[in-house]
Amino acid sequence: MSIKHSKGSSYPLGATVTNKGTNFCIYSKGATAIELLLFADKDSPRPFHVIRLNPETNKTFYYWHVFVEGVGHGQVYGYRAFGDYIPEKGSWFDGSKVLVDPYAKAVCMTENYSRKACIRPGDNCLHALKSIVIDDSEYDWEGDKPLSKPYSKTIIYEMHVEGFTKDPSSGLSDEKRGTYEGLIEKIPYLQELGITAVELLPIYQFDPYDAPKNRINYWGYSPINFFAPHSLYAMDKNDPTSPVREFKDMVKALHKAGIEVILDVVYNHTTEVNPEEGPTINFKGLDASTYYILDKKNNYKFLDFSGCGNSFNANHSVVRRMIMDSLRYWVSEMHVDGFRFDLASVLSRDEEGNPTDNPPILWEIESDPILAGTKMIAEAWDAAGLYQVGSFVGDRWSEWNGVYRDVLRRFVKGDNDLIGSFAGCVEGSHHIFQNQEERDPNRSINFITCHDGFTMNDLVSYNSKHNLANGENNNDGSNDNFSWNHGHEGDTDNGEIDHLRQKQIKNFFTLLLLSQGTPMILMGDEVRRTQNGNNNAYCQDNELSWFNWNDPIHHEEMLNFVKKIIKFNLQHQVFQTERFWSSKARARRPIITWHGVDFDNPDWAGNSHAIAYMLTSPNTGEQIFIIVNTFWEALDFEIPEPTIFTSQPEWKCIVDTGNRMPHDIFEYDDAPVIKPGHKHLQPRSVVVLKST
Repeated sequence: MSIKHSKGSSYPLGATVTNKGTNFCIYSKGATAIELLLFADKDSPRPFHVIRLNPETNKTFYYWHVFVEGVGHGQVYGYRAFGDYIPEKGSWFDGSKVLVDPYAKAVCMTENYSRKACIRPGDNCLHALKSIVIDDSEYDWEGDKPLSKPYSKTIIYEMHVEGFTKDPSSGLSDEKRGTYEGLIEKIPYLQELGITAVELLPIYQFDPYDAPKNRINYWGYSPINFFAPHSLYAMDKNDPTSPVREFKDMVKALHKAGIEVILDVVYNHTTEVNPEEGPTINFKGLDASTYYILDKKNNYKFLDFSGCGNSFNANHSVVRRMIMDSLRYWVSEMHVDGFRFDLASVLSRDEEGNPTDNPPILWEIESDPILAGTKMIAEAWDAAGLYQVGSFVGDRWSEWNGVYRDVLRRFVKGDNDLIGSFAGCVEGSHHIFQNQEERDPNRSINFITCHDGFTMNDLVSYNSKHNLANGENNNDGSNDNFSWNHGHEGDTDNGEIDHLRQKQIKNFFTLLLLSQGTPMILMGDEVRRTQNGNNNAYCQDNELSWFNWNDPIHHEEMLNFVKKIIKFNLQHQVFQTERFWSSKARARRPIITWHGVDFDNPDWAGNSHAIAYMLTSPNTGEQIFIIVNTFWEALDFEIPEPTIFTSQPEWKCIVDTGNRMPHDIFEYDDAPVIKPGHKHLQPRSVVVLKST
């Protein structure tokens, strides 16, 4: 086949389609030669054409480029990079390895792919990942745009694309289970639940074989590329461009349902792990000293602040530009609504690995106009001890509130010395976050559980982790779970214990949805999904991690409760405010007052387990009285008269977690009236009253 090619251009990076062909451009500072490989199809064992780039004509500064006529959307390609192989100086060039384009918009992972072939010496062409040329202009968005909902009206549902529909109980065809298309089929469930945004565990192309002892990396925290949607989540396995199309279809369908799409993104490390044992897939083979933070005092080994074998050199100018290009691409071309940055504190480290007060990449993300309308959520810590919750840089970053998680777990469990911390968390964690006058309290992402740790059901069913199935002798996963099995380890037929667990889960959901901040719910917690005590199921691509679609039937009571408490949150202005609640009457701010078993007399003692708070809206006059008893005995709380804001002052009991369905949660019109005086709260229960 005759292939015509010419000099090409150093911009844009990646593969850019025109009406005459495709411009290819890749960065490599240290390479002495670059080859572009063109393959007939995704399964081809060898390229049908190799273009060796001439450094005199096909290189501008450190950018290698070529324009190839007649190739376009769907073309399969790869690179080889030649140069010095001197590991002790941070150089791992190996011309025998086929490399993925860091800017590839699609990556093909066929059955021939072998991670081991990318590690051991020798040519890996047959077993390598391949890049795919994508022309985004071919897709019809039908007028779709990101939704740009405010945090104040957001309920986040953290979920796994594959795990949501992979279980046979989903009722989907084998081809559709575990795919972007499969998720589309289950959008009605998400709508009925009432969530407003899905936060998808990593969908950038990752290596599922980056796991020990022949296990699978199910979560996806092992990225290969930051532009390509994960190919194994596509339903059409024959068309290598289908992941892009099917991902866009999913986003468009979710937007039509009023649901935002937030991506969990991993810019802190890659799947190439450490240089001695890890594969050469792209970054290491193109310029390790550019893309990774290296220990220059110790033979240029990879420094590891991620706990995953390497740390991305995010504040290097070239790497920083690539991260920005990636984020802009996902917003402008893929229409996503936001990002959650895994171990975001790694991105605050400089090129030597030292924490810096003004990290360029984080400020650039903060100020970028293309990203101005998107949600930016930081997991504000890393695996090397840097913890920045409450002090993360910038004026618009939101943060996963790990303090909220731990305090709520311990307080509901019944631990001492938490009453003040609990109150602070309910009030938007003002005791943690700085610049309260300027900060939107909804930038605190409140959660009790997430993918990393126990599910809600397991949090109340296990005293300790049970991770033996992971093959690491139960040494993996956190030991500090603040969990409690309520009298029996694991599943039980004891109705009394199960009722107590059910009550505690309702307590968690009630307090989560009635705190100031943006609530996040873990997939399946609303139907008591269990991982049998496994708190690190990253390598469990099986029924242990998948959503069981029989659970909504088996746990109808919990599902009904969660739907209604979400609805209650979204219906009331007091939870939509973008200013911190105040203990005094201030313009446009709801008033919060604290009480104990005796009204207007909160008990702040270290052994106190009883507290109540009143929320009053300055605009509507509505009042909500939340009464919390985490004590192991029943207590009587004084119930005051509602204020004069209301025309018919009386209370209605919206929630009583001590009761079973249908008496645990009510719509307002159906709720029983509670007269001023006293309300008997069962042990470990929460009651919510609302005035008319």
